[in-house]
Amino acid sequence: MKKTNLLNAELSRLIATMGHTDGLTICDAGLPIGRSQPCVDLALTKGVPSFLATLDVVLSELFVEKILLAEEIKQHNPQIEQQLLDLIEKTAQSQGKPIAVEYVSHELFKQRNQAVKGVVRTGECSPYANVILYSGVPF
Repeated sequence: MKKTNLLNAELSRLIATMGHTDGLTICDAGLPIGRSQPCVDLALTKGVPSFLATLDVVLSELFVEKILLAEEIKQHNPQIEQQLLDLIEKTAQSQGKPIAVEYVSHELFKQRNQAVKGVVRTGECSPYANVILYSGVPF
């Protein structure tokens, strides 16, 4: 059995196949996901699993060099935004490399989401709780 935090086999496999600059979206229960997009659907019920708990586990497995957020999170969900940024800063410190943060409109976020390697759907039901993680290299 695995020793790391991530136990979901499908999500673990997806992360293991990511290369430099590949994108992985972690989203709330409402973000549109393309029919042909690989999706690890973890949503069980409202709030379970939460966006932040899922992000925390993924960040323990994935080396990240950049994240993308919808600009609207600043106004409509500042609590989640701040907690997300705190997790990103903690991750940057532990991996020894900075993580760039970029904001775009929600419409552009949804367009960029179509080009990611995979999507992880959570049970989060708060607005704009979505992030695209772009993988980096640990060397």
